[in-house]
Parts: sequence; C-alpha cells; structure tokens
Amino acid sequence: MSEITSLEPRAVWQYFDEITRVPRPSKKETKIAAYLIDFAKQHNLPYKQDKTGNIVIRKEATPGMEARPTVILQSHMDMVCEKNSDTVFDFETDPIRTRIDNGWVCAEGTTLGADDGIGIAASLAILADSNISHGPIEALFTVDEETGLTGAFGLADDMLTGRYLINLDSEEEGEIFIGCAGGIDSIATFTYKAAEVPSGLLFFRIDISGLTGGHSGDDIDKGRANSNRLLGRFLDECARICGLSLAWFDGGNLRNAIPREAYALFGVPIANTKLLFGLYERFTAEVKAEFHQTEPALDIALSEMPAPAWVLPAETQNALLGAIVGLPNGVLAMSHAMPGLVETSSNLASVKFVGDDRIVVTTSQRSSVDSALHAAAMSIEAVFRLAGASVSHSDGYPGWAPNPESYLLDITCEAYHRLFGTEPKVRAIHAGLECGLFLQKYPGLEMVSFGPTLRGVHSPDERIEIATVDRFWQLLVDTISHVEH
Repeated sequence: MSEITSLEPRAVWQYFDEITRVPRPSKKETKIAAYLIDFAKQHNLPYKQDKTGNIVIRKEATPGMEARPTVILQSHMDMVCEKNSDTVFDFETDPIRTRIDNGWVCAEGTTLGADDGIGIAASLAILADSNISHGPIEALFTVDEETGLTGAFGLADDMLTGRYLINLDSEEEGEIFIGCAGGIDSIATFTYKAAEVPSGLLFFRIDISGLTGGHSGDDIDKGRANSNRLLGRFLDECARICGLSLAWFDGGNLRNAIPREAYALFGVPIANTKLLFGLYERFTAEVKAEFHQTEPALDIALSEMPAPAWVLPAETQNALLGAIVGLPNGVLAMSHAMPGLVETSSNLASVKFVGDDRIVVTTSQRSSVDSALHAAAMSIEAVFRLAGASVSHSDGYPGWAPNPESYLLDITCEAYHRLFGTEPKVRAIHAGLECGLFLQKYPGLEMVSFGPTLRGVHSPDERIEIATVDRFWQLLVDTISHVEH
C-alpha cells in the first residue's frame, strides 16, 4: 500500500492504489480484466464479459428503489503508457510508482493512469458500498479506449439495459460534458531503397526533449510544441543551408498524445560544420524564445556520431521533410456553435523508421463536425500524396452530439448546485469519448461525463488533484441517488 491510500474518500483511493499495481496497457487488459472479475466474485455481484473483452458488473437497487431506472457507470480499463526516456520501467509487469506532491498525486517518470483508473476506482467504490442509496447499477468497463476505442466499437448488443449513462472519463472538476469530437487517424507510408553514405560527411545526432506534451485533443489549443514538427523544421532548414543526408528520424509514440521527444541522425559535409553549429545555436535560441511560455523545459542537444551504414535517398529525404513541415497541425478551426471549443484539429503524432525501407508517419484528426473531420483527413492525405507516400485511414469514430434538454443533465447540475452552491460549467470536449459509439448501439441513452481534475494526461507529467476527487465522488453519489424516472 502506498501513501495515497490514506487520502479521502478512502475507498476510492484504496481501489485506485490497487489499480495502479495492475498492468493495463491498451490491447493488453487481461490482468485488469481478471482483477475486475475477481472483484465481482468477492462481492457476489453478477458480471458478464463480451467477446471483445468488455465487462459489466451489476448491482441491485437499494431496497425500496427497485422501480428506479438503471444507471450505467462507465470507464475504460486501459491506460496510456508513456515514460521519460531516462526512466527504466516495463508497463506490462511493473506497478506504477505513485507519490503525493503538493496537493496532487503523480507517478515517478511515467504516466499515472488516472485516465481512467480513477473512473474504475469510483465505480468499484459504488459497487462495494452498502450505504449509498441508488437504483439498479451497471458498471461498464471497456477495453482499448486509448488506441482505437475497440471496446466501444465491439460492445455487444446485450450488455446494457440502463437508460442513463455516466461516463467517468473527464478531466476537469466543475465541468459536465455533454458532447465530444469524433476522430480519424491518417497513416502515411514512404518506401525507399537505402542509399550509400556519401564521402566527406560528418554525422550528428540531434535530440529534442523536455516538451510538455499532453492530450492531443483536450490540450491541442494550449500552444504546446510538437517535437516532430520542431525536428522536421530544423532538418529542413539544415538541408537548405548546410546540405544534409538523413539517416534516421524517430519521434512520438501514441496517436492521441502530443509528441514530447524526437531525434534524428544526419550528416553534413565537413566543410559545412561551422554553418551547422551556427544554425543549431540560432534555431535553439529562436525556438526557446518562441515557446518560452509553454515549454520551459525544452532542450535541444547536438552531438557528433559515427557514420551509419546507409542514408535516405535524396528524393525520399526531401519528400519526408517537406511533408512534416507542410502538414496541417494543431488547431485547424474553432467552433461557432460553442465559443471557446476547438472544432477541428490535427496532431502529427509519430514518425517511425521501419527497417531500412519504410517510414510510417501517423497523424490524428478530430472534429465535432463530421464534414470538417473528413475534410481535415483529406487535407492530410493530399500533402502525403504530393510527397509520394501511400495513405490509409482508420475507420474513425463518431462524435457525441450535445443534448442540453437531457433529464440526466438536469439531475447532475442540480446535484452539483446542491452540494457546492455554484453552477457547473456545461460544455463539449475536443477529445474522443466512447459516448458517440454507445449512442449508436443504444440510441435511447442519455449521457453525461464528469470527473476530477487531471493535468498532463498522456504524458509522464500526468497528475490528479487530490481535493477534486472528493468533489467528484460526492457528485457521483448524489447524482445516482436522485435519478428517479
């Protein structure tokens, strides 16, 4: 047990502590699923698992409340697995190392997994508590939310009977979400034949690190730097000023995270090394000044390296760098329907060399408007096609259209005002929630989403504000106790 088990509400933090000790990478949720099934058996609660791996655990109503409608509490099992480059950690075997830091719970060098471990913990605390008044409860735990919404896509038609669903995967206490963006991934593949290393070159490695990163939806409007864009920008300028032979480019990992680190191996003619050093110093100074507000820990390091076995052919190098520099990235449009909401965005998520003949570039587009989402994906594809790459798109997932007339929304807002004496902010979110897919399978659902305050999600800076967990818990308990018809 860690120090977080002494926090309040005690049951939620104790379950969260247990969850941090269960490995649960996306698409590898076997251990957390076994943990949930064991929980159900220990508490004599009926459960069901569909062929996709989703689990629902049911709890009968408090005596006298059997006639009330069933409320679904929904969270996802998997977590984003990101760590600092200097942290030794295996997400498939190691428990998350948690600590308390000035009012927040965070992890040592890795993502914390509060997204959405805290939602799981709250659901389990409701299921285990015999003193909370409520109608029938269905706690739904889905798989692979973070990398493909696989669980929501594959949710069996007979898993749920409830009419109201509370999604426990939001990250700002005091806000109730009633809509979200849809999304699609666009993946480009460059193929090439490795070229011989030209003579007379001196080789270097450049590393960009220390960026803030974050969620590629909810944080896309924060003005944070994208490591792939910065690295491409430097290399493209270096190619024009110094002459450059690129041997390797590696940046980012996850489609739904703003990339924090990237590095490249490249050579320049020995006679141009002075030009390179001058460009490096100027570029570093300019970028640090440009992002001094959002990237205080930005670091750019240049070091000499041995010559590699091969380099990219010039035409592939130019195409790759041109695409990286030219791709639409970040906020593409703001919403006119909901002021302050990002409508459409794109994230240059990762650049990966695969062997010595392929480069795979992954981007992720989001929009609350279906036609704008399609247009953004086509814009990305057009840039890649002009660069000579082949392009494929994921199946994508739908957005969740807001329903401001929802009974469940009214009950939740009334509960918030009753508890805290203020009105919550009702809004949509530019992140992908599973709610849009649930609505496709169960058209009669009414849904809201809320949670405690999280920061730095999808990055090793992920943390959860302790004080907001108690408010989140109070709101959840009060809301489910007042759903009457």
